[in-house]
Amino acid sequence: MQKVQKFKTPRLQTNDEQWWRHPVINRRAWTWEDANNMRHNGEWWQHAVIYQISPLSFLDSSGNGMGDLQGIITKMDYIASLGVDAIWLCPVFEASMDDFGYAVTGMLDIDPLFGDLGDFDRLLDIAHTFGLKVLIDQVWNHTSDQHPWFVESRKSRDNEKADWYVWADPKPDGCSPPNNWVSAFMGKSAWEWDDCRQQYYFYNFLPSQPELNWHNPDVIDAVLSRAQFWLDRGVDGFRMDAVNFYVHDRELRDNPKRPEYVPLPDGIDPDNPMVDYLFRYNFCRPENLNALKPIRELVDRYSGVVTLGEVTLCEDSIDLSSQYVKGDDRLHLVYNSALLQDEPMTAAMMRRILQRIQIHFAEGGQCWIVGNHDYGRLRSQWTERAINGQPYPEEFYHMMAALLLCLPGAFCLYQGDELGLPEAKIPKDIPEDKIRDPFGKALYPQVPGRDGSRTPMPWDSSQPHAGFTSAEEPWLPIPKNHLNRAVDRQNSDPDSLLNTWRRLLHWRRGQPALIAGDFQLLETDERILGFVREYAEQRLLCLFNIGGDSVRYDLTENAECESVFGVECEIQSSGDAEHPSPGDSIVLPPYSCFFANLLSTERAEVEAAASEGESSEAREAKNSRTTSSNGRKSPSTA
Repeated sequence: MQKVQKFKTPRLQTNDEQWWRHPVINRRAWTWEDANNMRHNGEWWQHAVIYQISPLSFLDSSGNGMGDLQGIITKMDYIASLGVDAIWLCPVFEASMDDFGYAVTGMLDIDPLFGDLGDFDRLLDIAHTFGLKVLIDQVWNHTSDQHPWFVESRKSRDNEKADWYVWADPKPDGCSPPNNWVSAFMGKSAWEWDDCRQQYYFYNFLPSQPELNWHNPDVIDAVLSRAQFWLDRGVDGFRMDAVNFYVHDRELRDNPKRPEYVPLPDGIDPDNPMVDYLFRYNFCRPENLNALKPIRELVDRYSGVVTLGEVTLCEDSIDLSSQYVKGDDRLHLVYNSALLQDEPMTAAMMRRILQRIQIHFAEGGQCWIVGNHDYGRLRSQWTERAINGQPYPEEFYHMMAALLLCLPGAFCLYQGDELGLPEAKIPKDIPEDKIRDPFGKALYPQVPGRDGSRTPMPWDSSQPHAGFTSAEEPWLPIPKNHLNRAVDRQNSDPDSLLNTWRRLLHWRRGQPALIAGDFQLLETDERILGFVREYAEQRLLCLFNIGGDSVRYDLTENAECESVFGVECEIQSSGDAEHPSPGDSIVLPPYSCFFANLLSTERAEVEAAASEGESSEAREAKNSRTTSSNGRKSPSTA
């Protein structure tokens, strides 16, 4: 049997030649300890904001109705204007397009729909020139059924790739699938009969996406050799699709039925038939963690390269995903379903989530998502209605932008969410005969599918199809209510949500406490979420009123502070909105945020000790002074 060629040393550029990977921070100064006394050395990805791009829906440069790499290059200045650190490209490899890039037929070339390798290299060069890192999607748990590997595997039971996929005989009755595993997309058996081999093959998503056999070391070698191809080409990291789906149970045991008392998994539509069973044997296997070691070993040969894993569709996404970033032989970052809650957004809910994140992600590694190509848009989350039953006002989304960018860890911002695009509805915005998502087609109308968050970007409200394409029609319709949120309209409005995201992202870059600081939740009124981020001499007070009523917050315990960002707040006592003093309180308007620089812990202790010998007049004079000279009053985010 011919062996797969092992991955080799880099072929194109050495790390010394890849100038954009050189660190631009003083690592000696960029070191801190978290609340668990874990020591951290600064890496660009630890608190990065990553802009997720779905190339099909970004910008069409060829006139065929579908976006492409040249379209992304054309808009690179827009991406850079946001103030993000990196971009993540959804798959652009050769694919059957059954699942729009996630049914790969080849892993070493660009699909002609998007361009070619020359276009990809230009995109890399231009992104790096703008100071942007580039992550690419890697689909390693399955391939297309048109992939040469599977074409060979299905020919017989004894060819060189016969064991590269998961094959099994029927049950003793000669016709039933091997077990009760259910597809996440199809709502039926995850086994498909193949007449050629006279066996079933396993798929977790679509029948055209057979699962690779990660128990076979030849498969792992082949996958890693392809990963190295892109690392040598200069990518800065991988977003790893369905990383908790790599390894299946060798014994093919049935999943247990879900007892009524067991809660439903995070982020999954309760009408999806897969939730009828516990997620135990076809994915989320404990041995899946061992599969990460050779991946990390390869990636660590490249300075500054990051692995970002998708760990969703699991019983407890926070708990399981945290295991994927523990130690130095697994992933760097992981995102989960933590914020994908089917309940109104409240301070209590955020506090509950953050407390769990602090416990499970003691070593870091959390990457937050809300909007996503799989899980809907940010504007359509949390039931789309506040706890009072009313739709969230516009101020809510400005406040949430600030909140999401102040959480500890990295964050993925999905294209169009910076515009506040609502999710397209079926059949109102997308007629039933225009549904393109195979998941949506299979389970509609019980489950709406994913087309609603994949409609094209609206660039220019005055142009046909909002400037996305010159074709007669785009691959998915653009909802009419997206036009008034098009980029051209929001660019010129300083109070637009787009410009709020920009202000926040650029402001965030200058706040050491947000880039490298620890995190401490505060005891507050139940309507307020409050925490302090601290690094070196900066202690940043972050307050969020996640409700429809004004709320007072007492600053007595927070020493002197200076407002540096947020809404105009009413000050009760002797201070003012820019310079609240000890003993003051602020009144936060509905759905607003307030940020202030506090005395550093060390300085506060020194001044407290010194003040014991001071007169009351001297203390009063000190309380009226500001504690920071670099904070500036910024426009309202609401």
